[in-house]
Amino acid sequence: MKRKQFIKNAALTAAGSMVVPYILPSGRLFAATGSRRANHVVFCLFAGGVRNLESIHKAEGNLMRNMLNGTEAISADIAPGIVQLPSLTSTPLQNAGTLFKEFRYASGPTGHYNGHTTAITGKYSDESIQLKQPPKYPTIFEYYRKHTSPNTSALNAWWVSNALGPYPYLNYSMFDGYGANYGANMIQPSSIFNGSSASVLGNPLTLSQTEKSKCDMMRDFMNGQFKIPQAALSSGIVNTVADAEHLQTWLNTMIYQVANGNIENPWGTGFMTGDMVNVYFGIEVMKEFKPELMVINMTDVDIAHFDYTQYANAIGVADYALYKLWDAIQTTPGMANDTVLIVVPEHGRNQDANSVIDAYGRYALDHNNDQMSREIFCMMAGKGVKQGQVFSQQQGESVDVVPTIANILGFVNEIPFGVLDGRVLSEAFA
Repeated sequence: MKRKQFIKNAALTAAGSMVVPYILPSGRLFAATGSRRANHVVFCLFAGGVRNLESIHKAEGNLMRNMLNGTEAISADIAPGIVQLPSLTSTPLQNAGTLFKEFRYASGPTGHYNGHTTAITGKYSDESIQLKQPPKYPTIFEYYRKHTSPNTSALNAWWVSNALGPYPYLNYSMFDGYGANYGANMIQPSSIFNGSSASVLGNPLTLSQTEKSKCDMMRDFMNGQFKIPQAALSSGIVNTVADAEHLQTWLNTMIYQVANGNIENPWGTGFMTGDMVNVYFGIEVMKEFKPELMVINMTDVDIAHFDYTQYANAIGVADYALYKLWDAIQTTPGMANDTVLIVVPEHGRNQDANSVIDAYGRYALDHNNDQMSREIFCMMAGKGVKQGQVFSQQQGESVDVVPTIANILGFVNEIPFGVLDGRVLSEAFA
């Protein structure tokens, strides 16, 4: 056989054995591979504006003894007024994972909502961002729910927010092809699970008009998910009947615990801050539903605008709560050894103080777009993450979190090309 004819025949044979690419109903090319690094991701926004100087750089001593290595004592200058909670471990979290010490919130206003939006959408925002409407680009919840199995329960995606305000809008976007159908279940524990709400819900036959309004608001909050357009109520974050019953049973259990004082001091610390309550209920969500994707935020350190001492205290409390979350991941069947925890502040704080002085004579801190307000960290730990690895040079950005989560859960290649700004933090993985 002549060489030319042989090549022609071989090409025809190969063509006959090839599978022709096909377009799925969603419009994407090829089916999802389903290849995952782990089956669960918990993303914690260590938020409220945390400056690297006090956290990763430990300029005032190690305020984060559960997360960071080091026995640096609290500096004499800041010690008065600082109440450190006991350390929960002799092996801080950084030993179990990878630490990016010089991460960056590289673009956009250093505002809390802007920073949250960037972290949850993987897109830098600008001055045009609106506080009372969904973001322009899809959230990680939408990417997850659209690009994994269509049979995946909405109970597999949760947004646990420590402050209402505009944050419920980060559940889903206005982006074409995504939206409310792909949002997550959301709770805001500090508002829902407190003594007054438990009292209201526990006495439904003796409600005042004000109390009735609170119940109506809570009902709408859980059922309607922040005034979703009626057209979107047929699917998505409106749970199936079975899931809704499961959710209601769990909510009733949590409300009963609140009404009976069971969560007033569950960790034995003598107090529970907003951040601690948020993480506590995030852990309860995790135990009950074993979500594949959960995002939790903390915001108590935002007191830094007015009180530096309480800001430093709040960093220590957030560190304590974060390790409680990590410990719960390791001891929850279905989550243990199959979860990646990612911890990132939404932005930092200014190098120069403002003019507000606290009770200890310390100047407060804002976050007005200076270089230090863009300096943050990223810590990752869990299945497949390299242990004890530290990157001390500038590496990684806020927009890298969403593609990294998508990579862990196996759908990064399903996200439309060119939508995300960041990259997968592949160097964190073994």
